[in-house]
Amino acid sequence: MAKGQDRHRERMDILASFGRNLARRSGSRCELCSASGVPLHIHEVSPSADIPDIDRCIFICETCGKGMENPSGITDHWRCLNTTVWSEIPALQVISVRILRQISPKADWARSLLEEVYLDPEIEAWIDKQ
Repeated sequence: MAKGQDRHRERMDILASFGRNLARRSGSRCELCSASGVPLHIHEVSPSADIPDIDRCIFICETCGKGMENPSGITDHWRCLNTTVWSEIPALQVISVRILRQISPKADWARSLLEEVYLDPEIEAWIDKQ
């Protein structure tokens, strides 16, 4: 059991070490909704690699973090995905499409956006690996 805790702690330490670079990349704003002046945390986009990879991480606010648990609960908040789905950061594209797919049955704008999006096959495969 201690081995599992040690591995988890090590993983968390590696993820925490990404903070400065993610803050720089995001301009200290939520990478999904662009909120600033709020606490941000690192979210690892699944599936997680054996060794944490900054390219599989995004910097998000609490609202977006909690909203990912139940995206349909804050459908209007996700209008920010109109921008992030076109990001050059693959992890942002992946999480944006996943959220859009979840809310699209109730949000016409999300369904329309999904119809417009073109993604590389590599990104499509990552989205489906959830």
